[in-house]
This record gives sequence, C-alpha cells and structure tokens, in this order.
Amino acid sequence: MRAKSIAAASAGILLTAGLSVAQGSPAQAAAPCEGTYTIVVGGTGSSWNNDGFTGNIQQHVGYPTQIPNGASARAGVNELNRLVRDQRWACPDQHVKMGGYSLGAAVVHTWVTENWQTFGNVNAVLIADPKRQAPPGANGGSVPFGGIIGAPLAGADKFFGNIPVKTICHWDYVCDESAGIWTYPANHINNYPNDFNMDHHNDGANEQWYNGAWHPASW
Repeated sequence: MRAKSIAAASAGILLTAGLSVAQGSPAQAAAPCEGTYTIVVGGTGSSWNNDGFTGNIQQHVGYPTQIPNGASARAGVNELNRLVRDQRWACPDQHVKMGGYSLGAAVVHTWVTENWQTFGNVNAVLIADPKRQAPPGANGGSVPFGGIIGAPLAGADKFFGNIPVKTICHWDYVCDESAGIWTYPANHINNYPNDFNMDHHNDGANEQWYNGAWHPASW
C-alpha cells in the first residue's frame, strides 16, 4: 500500500507546475471567422485565464487541471472538441491552430489522434508533451507512470494522421525520459520562454524541435 501511495504521489508531482484548477471554458460567442482560430490548452495547475500562452489567441480551454491523470486529460479533450467543433460549425472554412503545454499538450495530442479523420484544416503545436514518442531521445514521462495515471494520458504515440504537428521538447523529463527526472521541474518550467507565443508557430508546421535542434517529422 505504501509503495502504491508513493507511486501515486510521484505521478501527481509529474507535470505539476501550479496550484489552481479550472473547471470549464468561459461562455462566449463564436470567434470571428476571419484569419486563424487559435485555441490553447494549459498544463497542470493552469486555468483558462492563466495558462501562460500569449499571442493572437481566440480561446483558452478550461478543464480540471489539479491532478494530472487520465480523467483530467479526457475532460480536456472533450472540452477542446466541443469548442473547436462549435467554431467550425459557425466558420466552416476557417483554419484552426491548437497548442498545448504539458498536460495540455497531451490533451491536444489525444484530440489529434482521435479526430484527424473527421476534422481537417487544422494544425497542432505540442510543447513538453508527456505522450511524445521517441526518437529523438526517449519517450515522454507518461510512459513509466502509465499504469497509475490511466488513459488517455498514459503511453506515447505518433498517431497524427495527416494533421501537421509541431513538437517541442528541450532537456525535459516530462517529454523525454532520457533527460533524467532530476531535471524536473526546473527544465520543464524554464526551457520554453518563446514557445508559448502562438504567433511564433505557423499554420502548417510539421516538425520536431528537440534539445535546441530541428528534426523532420517522423509520422
């Protein structure tokens, strides 16, 4: 029992970068149909109005973020799906750009895997994705804790279909076990100073940035 408690606590610590919890996205009218509709998903401890993302953003996703597990990831995926499909219904020709950090990256990752066959004209930016599959480096941190945190957060894959996906992982255990758990949380919090600005990511990027170097997409 003690071993299970320690493991559960370790999984709870993994991906944690704050204390607040978000329960839902703010109600608002559909965004204008001009330009790109940019929607972002924060990480553990974030809220819809405090997720670290900047730039020309139309929607911040609110979901329960206090405990990084499969249930919170699933709630995030469902809310993200609701928001983007409502916007697509209102603006059928508009491009959607979605971004996520840490637990939020796992949310976006899962959404892409589950929806690429039925939702086009979209791209994704995954920052410190715990579901990142190697190479380069090693798999993300959700792999060793998979039995504790549960689906869909558990595991690593590259099931992105034909959707352009940009992944970013820099010396960070959350998205690369080979970085070493001792690098957490400092590297996880501090290694992405420019990546939270969604204006820095174009609408068609399909690539990997790993430890400061560019790599082609491998999916």
